[in-house]
Amino acid sequence: MSSKEKPTLGGTRIKTRKRNIAAPLDPAAFSDAVVLIYLDNAGDLELVAKTIESSDLNFSRYGDIFFEVVFIGGRTQTGSVKSDEGERHPYSIIDCQPNREAILPSVVYIQKILRRKPFLIKNLENVTRRFLQSLELFEESERKKLAIFTALAFSQKLSGLPAETVFQPLLKDNLVAKGIVLTFVTDFFNEYLVENSLDDLIAILRRGKMDDKLLDFLPPTKRTTECFSEHFTKAGLTALVEYNEKKIFEVKLKEIKEVLTSQVTEEINIDEVIETVKQQVKDAKLPEIEVVRVIWDGIMDAVQWSGKNQQQNSNSVLRQVKTWAPLLNTFCSNGKMEMELMYKVQMQCYEDAKLMKVFPEVVRSLYELDVLAEDTILYWYTKGSNPKGRQTFVKGLEPFVNWLEEAEEEE
Repeated sequence: MSSKEKPTLGGTRIKTRKRNIAAPLDPAAFSDAVVLIYLDNAGDLELVAKTIESSDLNFSRYGDIFFEVVFIGGRTQTGSVKSDEGERHPYSIIDCQPNREAILPSVVYIQKILRRKPFLIKNLENVTRRFLQSLELFEESERKKLAIFTALAFSQKLSGLPAETVFQPLLKDNLVAKGIVLTFVTDFFNEYLVENSLDDLIAILRRGKMDDKLLDFLPPTKRTTECFSEHFTKAGLTALVEYNEKKIFEVKLKEIKEVLTSQVTEEINIDEVIETVKQQVKDAKLPEIEVVRVIWDGIMDAVQWSGKNQQQNSNSVLRQVKTWAPLLNTFCSNGKMEMELMYKVQMQCYEDAKLMKVFPEVVRSLYELDVLAEDTILYWYTKGSNPKGRQTFVKGLEPFVNWLEEAEEEE
């Protein structure tokens, strides 16, 4: 048998696929290089920032390590917040004095770095969260410096620190139980309020979903309004104490209204509803005026509205008033409470267009059901009404007031 030559591809070059060869990780060398920049510039953060900007270090790969060097002066040991055996510099945030003058330059420096290297924002968030979750590993003075830094970061609107990144990691049970979190947030609040208003602070807390959970910062054994007020009053934060008391008060009012509206909607026996409201008011220690307001709101929230049909809406309101008059009567125990109810009815009718014309009928119904006294109505008519919508409501009530006055003269 004669063997045939196999065909060949003469002059053809077979290309091989290139491999993605990753450079080996060398975090220690990166850390030492950044530390050296600090040391070469004697901690002058302006010069450090310029040197970092012109360097060819791989910040995208070692962003977390960079911020470790910024915060503690070197790369952290695994599972610790202390620097490892590598190079370290003495110009870190925890090496500063615990005051705003010493720490503010670091905040400004970080802001400059982030403007030039915005991809590092996530790394700042990562390191901040990790350090806050490990506060117990820091010395007390170091925790204070971190609190001041965090407050200044918000005050200077530093990128990379969402409110939830700061407050949510603090809620670790062990940190809260030891009182570490309470001390940290106290330092944070005091520092932030140096140049910012309470409203600004509340806005941050709201973004961090903590504005109505301030008691969660206290250890479980001290988690009461009284302990909160005592602690922050001593810390000079009386405005925060007042805000918290107001917030708790609003929450209690909301709870009472929700329960009442539910019971009214379900048409629970009125005597049972009255007892429920009495107990809630007692537990919440609510002032009488607030009780009258919340009862009216609860009753009106349960009204079944009929779209744009004015007559049906009026009938629904009047029917609700007639049904629940005994509840209103229970808490409108004097002229002051009756006047407060009239103010409340007036304001709701003013703010809700579909109720504007029903005001006189509601007042007359409340009079006939012995909720409002004649003297209360006459006082409101002559000089006690709210300026909002006064002319319209007074004019609408005029025929009824004339009838009251004529009836009184006849008697």
